[in-house]
Amino acid sequence: MSIGYWDQVQAAGFEVPSDRPLDDLTAELTAMLGSTQPEVRDGTAYPALATWIDKGVYDDLLVGLGDGMAAGLSVGLGESGTDTVFRRSFSALVVAECLERTNEHHLVPAAKVLDWGDRIAVWFLSEADTRGFVPGKGWAHAIAHGADTIGALGESPHLAGPEHAVLLDVLAERLLQQPAEAPLASGEPDRMAAAAMRILRRNTLGTEVLEPWVHRIGAAGNPFGGPVDHDPFAPTAAAQAFLRALFVHLSLAPEPPTVRPDLLLVVIEALRMTNAPYLRVGTG
Repeated sequence: MSIGYWDQVQAAGFEVPSDRPLDDLTAELTAMLGSTQPEVRDGTAYPALATWIDKGVYDDLLVGLGDGMAAGLSVGLGESGTDTVFRRSFSALVVAECLERTNEHHLVPAAKVLDWGDRIAVWFLSEADTRGFVPGKGWAHAIAHGADTIGALGESPHLAGPEHAVLLDVLAERLLQQPAEAPLASGEPDRMAAAAMRILRRNTLGTEVLEPWVHRIGAAGNPFGGPVDHDPFAPTAAAQAFLRALFVHLSLAPEPPTVRPDLLLVVIEALRMTNAPYLRVGTG
C-alpha cells in the first residue's frame, strides 16, 4: 500500500483499518519496521503496532506476533553499518511492547516469555551495529532498544531472582564488550541503567549478588593505572557512563528498590575508585 494509506491511518489515531485483513496489515507494518525512512519506521510502523498491542487488538495473537518480531532480530545479524539494523532494532521494541502487554494481562505462557528472553539476550550480545542516530535515516539505537526490551522482560511475573541476575549480567556483558572505536554516545548507558532499575525494583536480589556485579563493571570503567600506549578512556567510557547513570537513578528515581541504601554505597565506592585522581584535594 502507499504511504498515503498509512498517513490516513496515522491521522485517524491509528484506528485499525476495516478494509484489509489484520494479517495483511501486520505483515506490511513488519516490513516497514526495516525502512530507512524515519517517518515510515518511527512515525508509522512502530507506533501503529504499539498502539494496537496496547489496545488489545493482538491479545489472541500475541504469541505469534512476538515470535514474528523475535525472528526479525536475526535479519542481517552480524552486519554493521548496513540498513538491516533498523529491522532488528525496531523488532526488539515491538517485542518489548508484547512483553509489557502480557506482563499486565498474563496472555503469554511462561515458556514462551523465557524463549523470547533467550532470543533477545542472544541478539543483544551479538549485535554488531551500535550506531545511535544515523544521518539521513534517523534512529537505529539498537543497544538502547535492546535495553528497553530487557527492562520489560525483567518485569515479567514469570521471572525471579536467578533470571534477574542473568539479565543484569547480560547488561554488564554488553557494556564490557563495547568496542572502543564505537562508543555508546547516544544515551545508551542511561537506557541500560533504566533497564537495570526495572529489574532491581523487583526486589529479588541482595547485595551479595549486586556488589560483585557493580565491581565487575567498575573494574572495566577505570581508565587509570593501566598501560599508557593507548587512549584509556575510549574502552572504559561505556562502563563509566553506566555507573554514573545508575548512581543518578538510585539517588533520584521514584519507587527505589529496597536495596537502594546499600547498593548506593557500592556504586559510590566504584565511582570513587574509577575517578580517584579527580577526587584528590589540592594542596595549593
